[in-house]
Amino acid sequence: MRICSLLPSATEIVCALGMGKSLVGISHECDYPSDIAELPKVTWSNIPQGLSSGGIDAAVGSALAEAKSLYGLDVARLERLAPTLILTQRLCQVCAVSDSEVERALSTLTCKPELLYLEPHSLDDILLTIEQVAAALGCHDRGTRLLARLRSRMAAIRRASEHLGKPRVVCLEWVDPPFCGGHWMQELVEWAGGEDALAHRHRPSYRISWDKVLEYRPHVIVLTCCGYALPRCLAEGRVLLRMPNACELPAVRDRRVFATDGSAYFSRPGPRIVESLEILAHLIHPERFAPPPLRDSWARVDLQQAALQ
Repeated sequence: MRICSLLPSATEIVCALGMGKSLVGISHECDYPSDIAELPKVTWSNIPQGLSSGGIDAAVGSALAEAKSLYGLDVARLERLAPTLILTQRLCQVCAVSDSEVERALSTLTCKPELLYLEPHSLDDILLTIEQVAAALGCHDRGTRLLARLRSRMAAIRRASEHLGKPRVVCLEWVDPPFCGGHWMQELVEWAGGEDALAHRHRPSYRISWDKVLEYRPHVIVLTCCGYALPRCLAEGRVLLRMPNACELPAVRDRRVFATDGSAYFSRPGPRIVESLEILAHLIHPERFAPPPLRDSWARVDLQQAALQ
């Protein structure tokens, strides 16, 4: 089997199933585990580098309005790699190469690989995609064992948080402009012992007004910015804290505004969604859940530094 993964989450699933050696190509965003770093990249981003989050939002909106592709796909390299299976998605045209572009490329390939679309909208769906990939790779037993471990860890968090207070939480997938949590994010917050009434359950994230955040008065704000590692997400936290009347929010007054490595965890629907749950549980209920031993996974936004910038 020769696997080409166009999704970071799919790459992680393949490796978690012990099938990493079957990968022959990956996307430009695949960065975990580290031993896949030297594999050929078959995609690239068409969004200019160095833009602010507001600039990225404008560039994405303009490209979508003009029906332009946000990502490129190296069809010639795909032909040379001759995959037998391509893992891709139809969940979000902003997050990866579109399904229409993948199918257009497939029609020109002489190797004619199988396509497997992964489309998780919920926590259950994420676990189902692991089962689907295991079936496609012929390693059902490995998939069963992996899922048992993940479900056990998730259930432990849910049980421990079940009878705790439910503080108001806002998870933002983008800051400028603000986008609420989508798909599985509301469930993650609930399982971690909080409530995010602004999230869009099992549906894509969408733009919300800052006034809605002010009206909701969250006790905890967690930035899970899609595609951003921790350092860039921290910078977005400082942008958020300069928004009108941000200092009036309970989360800001109590220094409970957190930046996370959204790219590695919350916006990546693979095995590390369990780590995402463990991070959230600690941020929402630090008195009950110890910080998970994950390097550079989250940090408190420095209010003093934000005020000075």
